[in-house]
Amino acid sequence: MRIYASNLALDVTEEDLKEAFLAFGQVTYVKINRDQAPDNPSTFGMIGMPLKNEAKAAISGMHGKKLKGRSIAVNEAGGR
Repeated sequence: MRIYASNLALDVTEEDLKEAFLAFGQVTYVKINRDQAPDNPSTFGMIGMPLKNEAKAAISGMHGKKLKGRSIAVNEAGGR
């Protein structure tokens, strides 16, 4: 299951994100994307978790939690 995490602090690393989500189960990948637009820099991440029940627990457990000083938004990633 793919998870979308947004409103990440600009200094969050893939290792930070992986460590946070490992508390809920196996993590198969983490990818952070950074948009460095001068007027609105933003960072979001994609997290892969193979077991749906662990992914759903991670979504509800991490949504609104602070990571490096910012409350993050966590949702199931939409399909392509």
